[in-house]
Amino acid sequence: MGLTRLCVDAALTLERQQLAQALAVQLGLSLALLTDRRELLPSRHERQDTDALVLWLDAQGLGLQAIEKPLPAPVRVDFASDALRWRTAQGGGGGEAVVKACGVKPHMTGSARLRVLDATAGWGRDSWLLAHVGADVQSCERSPIVQALLRDGLSRALANPETCATASRLQLHAGSAQSVLMQLRELPSQDRPETVYLDPMFPHRDKSALVKLDMRLFRQVVGSDDDADELLLLARQVATRRIVVKRPRHAPDLAGVAPHQRMEGQSNRFDLYAPLL
Repeated sequence: MGLTRLCVDAALTLERQQLAQALAVQLGLSLALLTDRRELLPSRHERQDTDALVLWLDAQGLGLQAIEKPLPAPVRVDFASDALRWRTAQGGGGGEAVVKACGVKPHMTGSARLRVLDATAGWGRDSWLLAHVGADVQSCERSPIVQALLRDGLSRALANPETCATASRLQLHAGSAQSVLMQLRELPSQDRPETVYLDPMFPHRDKSALVKLDMRLFRQVVGSDDDADELLLLARQVATRRIVVKRPRHAPDLAGVAPHQRMEGQSNRFDLYAPLL
């Protein structure tokens, strides 16, 4: 079954509950108030084919909640997570492969910031790394559910003194990547991003339980990116310096188009394309 419910901690203030109700209407979800997350688990006498996934909102923010035993913690967009802190602490994040592939260098005071469009933002981690190093990043995500998670995570990052500077360099677009790219295509070159980054969801055939919970839930919500070939063509009509495509190391070239350069890692690679000017 698809995601159909937004479940809310009944301990939230009336104002937060009203905001949750508005979000549920916006996303076309039913709203339920719960006093405990464990109420999501069906009892022995209830049918087991209920929702496998809901949106959950509590004092810590919005998250994807898997309904399974044992009940895991909600998966949220958390730009202050220990994992992201560790990655940005390593040389300021400048050594990250995605940062190098996109051509982002640590920002020097007085210089212009590189403009990057992340057309497939997902959980927003690559967008965050690029913004942390010093780029001005615009992010797109086609799933309204994931958009809501990203907005929630960004709002918390903006309110955190430790993350607000990076958060201020990250802008989320409400529309799809296609619509944003088509709008940018009409602008003069000086107003378009220098780099467009694509990390399309690759069809996943591994049924192993070892797949991380966040990616498993993300796939349940988003599915595969069947429009990735079209995005590459649009991206090459928008970027003024380079287009970067992240792929599994042994995956075929996106749209069957060979890149001008490859940067290969152990499990992934970054394919670099020149703009179609």
